[in-house]
Amino acid sequence: MAHRFESVQEVRDGLKDVNYLADDGIAGVAFLADRLGKPVLVEGPAGTGKTQLAKSIADMTGARLIRLQCYEGLDESKALYEWNYKKQLLRIQADKNSDSWSEVHDDIFSDEFLLTRPLLEAITAPDPVVLLIDEVDRVEVETEALLLEILSEYQVSIPELGTIVAKQIPLVFLTSNNTRELSEALKRRCLYLHVDYPDMDREKEIVLTRVPGVSENLADQIARIVRSIRQLDLKKSPSVSETIDWARTLVLLGIEHIDAQQAKDTLHILLKYQTDIAKAAKELSVDK
Repeated sequence: MAHRFESVQEVRDGLKDVNYLADDGIAGVAFLADRLGKPVLVEGPAGTGKTQLAKSIADMTGARLIRLQCYEGLDESKALYEWNYKKQLLRIQADKNSDSWSEVHDDIFSDEFLLTRPLLEAITAPDPVVLLIDEVDRVEVETEALLLEILSEYQVSIPELGTIVAKQIPLVFLTSNNTRELSEALKRRCLYLHVDYPDMDREKEIVLTRVPGVSENLADQIARIVRSIRQLDLKKSPSVSETIDWARTLVLLGIEHIDAQQAKDTLHILLKYQTDIAKAAKELSVDK
């Protein structure tokens, strides 16, 4: 299979074209994932652009994005495949007078009756695919073992059909918010990338890129205020996505220069706990 990227700089430039500002670390890992055929485990605080990275890679390459949203209780039938039991039953009833059960059996356990879920869909797709396994730290250890089987060999064993081997190696991104420790076995099979909050200058650039109509002065103010708020002892620091939402709110309100009162009045866009809002409002009063 041909490589997707020719260089790290090509990845960085391509991501910038789809409004994702990547540093050399992010672009380098994406480049190596393509060349080595390995998944990328992206860890970091919620809202720092981990999911958006996979979406942006799909956008820049023109690949189809297939997303598996992880949650507690996710099992094989929702992640990999299941049989269409209702359709199978109808087929059996239609052939109830058949003398050969083996013919009916072979028929109902065929591709026609197979419901593909994200993992199987990703490895059987003939076209280029980016597979996003989002919030993998939410699944149980048993489901993590299923992921290991898929990601190590890019093949699936279905008892009734045999082994299905990937038609092409998808570019795989697993995201984690560190709500639990992932197994060493899973980590060994992945390239590792930590995406943290951006520094002030990069966050300003992100705001300018992602928020239409924002002025450079307002973007600079937003980045400075968010940086000072993140230094407080909060239950949840504002994410990059919340910074963008706040910037859009200020633009919609026609604010060109943020004063203390305007910042306090819109803190609920940036922060989601009342105790955090109170701390930030106090800090803004001190600053001003």
